[in-house]
Amino acid sequence: MSGRRARGPLQRVQRRSRELQAQVEALRAESAAPAPGQRQALSQRCLQLKKLVDENTSALRDLKKADEPAPVGNYNQRKDEEEKLLLKLSQQLQNLVPVLDQDNVTTNYAADEEHQKDPQTEDENGEEDESEDEESSEEEDSEEADDNDEDKLLDDPNVKECIAVGNFHAQQEGDLTFTKGEILLIHDKKADGWWVAENSKGERGLVPRTYLAVYNEDGESQEQSEEHIEVVDETADGTEIKKRTDSHWSAVRRAITENDTVEVLATIGAVPAGFRPSTLFQLLEEGNQFRASYFLQPELTPSQLAFKDLVWNSEKNTIYPRPTRVSLIVTLCSCKMIPLPGVSIQVLSRHVRLCLFDGNRVLSNIHTVRATCQPKNPQTWTFSPRVTGILPSLLDGDCFVRSNSLSSDIGILFELGITYIRNSTGERGELSCGWAFLKLFTSNGMPVPSKMYELLLNGGTPYERGVEVDPSISRRGSGVFHQFITLKKQPVLLVKLRSLSVQSKDILNLLPETLIGSMCYIHLLIFYRQILGDALLKDRVSMQSTDLICNPILATFPQLMDQPDLMDALRSAWADRERTLKRPEKSTLLPDYKWAEEESEASRWKVIADFLKKSQENDGALQYLLSSENTHKAFDISELAYDFLGEVRKNDAGV
Repeated sequence: MSGRRARGPLQRVQRRSRELQAQVEALRAESAAPAPGQRQALSQRCLQLKKLVDENTSALRDLKKADEPAPVGNYNQRKDEEEKLLLKLSQQLQNLVPVLDQDNVTTNYAADEEHQKDPQTEDENGEEDESEDEESSEEEDSEEADDNDEDKLLDDPNVKECIAVGNFHAQQEGDLTFTKGEILLIHDKKADGWWVAENSKGERGLVPRTYLAVYNEDGESQEQSEEHIEVVDETADGTEIKKRTDSHWSAVRRAITENDTVEVLATIGAVPAGFRPSTLFQLLEEGNQFRASYFLQPELTPSQLAFKDLVWNSEKNTIYPRPTRVSLIVTLCSCKMIPLPGVSIQVLSRHVRLCLFDGNRVLSNIHTVRATCQPKNPQTWTFSPRVTGILPSLLDGDCFVRSNSLSSDIGILFELGITYIRNSTGERGELSCGWAFLKLFTSNGMPVPSKMYELLLNGGTPYERGVEVDPSISRRGSGVFHQFITLKKQPVLLVKLRSLSVQSKDILNLLPETLIGSMCYIHLLIFYRQILGDALLKDRVSMQSTDLICNPILATFPQLMDQPDLMDALRSAWADRERTLKRPEKSTLLPDYKWAEEESEASRWKVIADFLKKSQENDGALQYLLSSENTHKAFDISELAYDFLGEVRKNDAGV
């Protein structure tokens, strides 16, 4: 026996799970026909077992592949399968509590510890004859079938009213607090087990599915149900709450709070029922985490002692190119059959926001391209195939896409949106008019072909499935011809993936490993990267020095990525004087950049145009900036000094 290989952490958790599974099955068999007076003991045993199952689940979630003493094949898959088994056991025990608690006995974990299962009882159960085992198996199958029927009924989309089987306290903003016996109206049954519910006061929020049961409208049945339900406090007894499956719940919570406005608009016919508050816009509003200015900064290695995507080539006196797994050009061609909003709202902007997405997380910056439409055909959105000259970069449908993510599910998420204002209230908002996802790799890991793709748009948010943009246009029909006609009325997005030439690859490889942007200003980004390499790698006195670097370009340029009109000013100046790029100082008279405000955009462009004109007349920008005719505020140190320790991105192994 001494030569047997020691069990790894995952194997020990699996063995413990099998022991718990056997105990749960035995408990369910005994609970099918309990003897008089045994219900209380069985109920306490049920709670104790649930505690043990939850503890094993927590231990499983804390495991890491690196902790294994020997290699384990399909480690993540085995871990996921084990978690599913434990969640099933937890759900079975949760459903068993109200069945056993028919004497309305309130228990807690302190009592559970005093009334643990007697090992001798287990031995006696193990010595039952074969006929009793068969009966127990039949009863267990019957009980499991009943549980499955209850789960199916609870998950039925037609079941909208549920009753709370315990107390739940909100874990974070956006959750809905409720008490045992409270009736909740379910608005959205999400696949991850967190549902959108509304209480009798009209308050909405996220609630865990495991705290809900189907509400019986029969008053007597409801009273019995409330009488026999165990009082469960999530913070006290560790009731199983399924882990949330995405990392952007703050944006989803905001969408819930703003969904009331969308429902009002849908009710009065201003927008189709499939419209939602824009998920990607809400992510952009939360900070700089998903902005191009953030991803343009150099990224540190895991040790944080060097730059991951910025390496100096001393032989060629420039930065090394960085090939990536995803490096391509996507062209937005057009959007067709996009539903029109009603006359009660005014559209300020039509646009497409795109980013890299794996079905769960956003893996890049969120890039925005503005669309145009003709008054004669407002349901068709178009984009500029290639922006040149004075055309705004915001209209550029040619976008480069780069990423080194190893995710097998990585793709491009497209979200069509409108910025609007309500005529009656003056309220501004941002709505999603539909979304589409283009996966970039096939199931065998090969890149998808470069060609034109017609993507059918989905309604709802990217975390919802099966929602139509406009449910009034049904895809179901009585005949093939009818289905063909209705399919032609569905909103679609046309995009083209373009293969890269050798020259295009060389250009894109000089950019950061993860970034999405417009092709029309790619030369400015490369120029910035070269200056960054000079300052951080070539000209620094010591690689250990963390002093501020006096360089206005490095200090201000990333901010321009979030202000496309200033990028257009640089493009115009570059085109006018290609021999060198002057320092892009920001005019002190420039109004704040505000999205989709025509007056602000026009006033900013007037200032920019005047600056460029004066610069040409006076043979350079410096004379104009130093002229006594203009009034300027004193420079802030942040406009001149580049603090790379405060700006660089920390390495995220998951991206």
